This record gives sequence, structure tokens and C-alpha cells, in this order.
Amino acid sequence: MKIAILQTDIDWGNPSVNVKKADEMIDRYEQVDLFVLPEMFSTGFCTDPKGIAEPLGGESLQWMKRKAKEKGCALAGSIATEENGRFFNRFYFVHPDGKVDSYDKKHLFTYGHEDRFFTAGDQRVIVRYKGVSILLQVCYDLRFPVWARNRKEYDLILYVASWPASRIEAWNTLLRARAIENQCYVAGVNRVGEDPNCTYSGGSAVIDPFGHTLACCGDATPNIAVADLDLESLEAFRKKFPVLNDADSFNLD
Repeated sequence: MKIAILQTDIDWGNPSVNVKKADEMIDRYEQVDLFVLPEMFSTGFCTDPKGIAEPLGGESLQWMKRKAKEKGCALAGSIATEENGRFFNRFYFVHPDGKVDSYDKKHLFTYGHEDRFFTAGDQRVIVRYKGVSILLQVCYDLRFPVWARNRKEYDLILYVASWPASRIEAWNTLLRARAIENQCYVAGVNRVGEDPNCTYSGGSAVIDPFGHTLACCGDATPNIAVADLDLESLEAFRKKFPVLNDADSFNLD
């Protein structure tokens, strides 16, 4: 499977501008199976979503569906979403046939007061696409390895993020840790630029199960990186070095 990660500079609270930027970036590439956008790619990361969050089935999601159909690929990224009077940091995975899977961010960023306005999700979501099982995760989830623990359920983790430059070493280190400990591919997609609270330096990358970088967007500038995921090699590695067979047993509440 060919995956492209989009490291975008998000214009604060301006979905039409941000969607147009993403649309133009995607149009530069053909024969990509999956494009992944950052956290809250259409607005920038907001902890108070009133006046910013989109209604269920809003325009940013509709654009994702149109673009997925047009390109014959999947699109993934999170959107601040309002549903029945509650707000969710919702990670959408849109298939080319219009099917939509979604995951609501579980670990809300209490340091930034995200928990004051958003409702946390309580379900892990694993998507099946083109023979690849994909775990959906959002930003702060990266710091909680139990929530991502691979119980032979998936091949790839997607982390979409607005991860500040001041903590970028944690981002770089934890992406590799999640790939190594779970014997899987990891794609971490972070934004660049500034919002009212933070500066973002990117560092978006696709990591293989050995912790090696397959592709990266670099730092500070908008960019796209493309990587091919080899499921046959992944399976061969798991059979040769069966770490997951020795994992501790536990239940997620």
C-alpha cells in the first residue's frame, strides 16, 4: 500500500483556505492509496470549539468524500465535530466508495484544557483497507502505549497531530517506540506553522517495524512524503521474531 502524509500549515479557523491547500497538495500525486492529514486539519487545533467545530457531516467531511471518490483513494484526518450538542475530536477515515469510519480521540489534552469542552471517545477503532488493518489514533494518544497495544489486530497505526515544536523530541521518540513495540508501521502526521497558542515544526514521518524512517516531511515547512508499506515483509518479520506472542495479557476498560 502506498501512503502519503501531508504536513500542512493550517490557517487558524479558516476551513475553506485549509481545504483548498490540502486539495492542491493531493492533486500533485497519483496512484496513492491513502492520504493522511493532520489533527483538525481544516481549522487548526482548538480547545474551545464553539463557533469553530463543524456539524456532523459538515463541509470538510464532504470534501474528504468527494476527494476520495475523485482520486480513487482513502483520505484520513481529524475534524472538530459537533453532534447532539457535544463536541468531539473526530478522526475520519474516508474510503473511495464513500464509506466513513471514525474514531473519537480518547486521551483529551488536559494540559491545554481540551477536556473542558470535548467529549472523550471510549472505543478503539481499527479500519480494514486494501488488505491492511489500521489503528486510528490522535495526537496525545501517542503518550499512552496501553491504548495502542497491538494484540495481533493491526499492521499500521495512524497518528494525526498538532504537536508543538517545544515537545518535538518526545514526538520523534514515541513514534519509533510505538512501531518497535507493536511490530507495525507507524505514520505520524504533524502540522507546521503557528496558531494563537503554539508553534509547530512538523516532523511527520512513516516508520517501519524496526524503527527506521521510510519517509519524512522534514521540519518547519509544508511538505508531502510518500512511502510504500510491504505487508509481506512485515508478516515475515513477525514470524521470524514473534514478539507479539510474548506480550502481557490485559483487558482495556
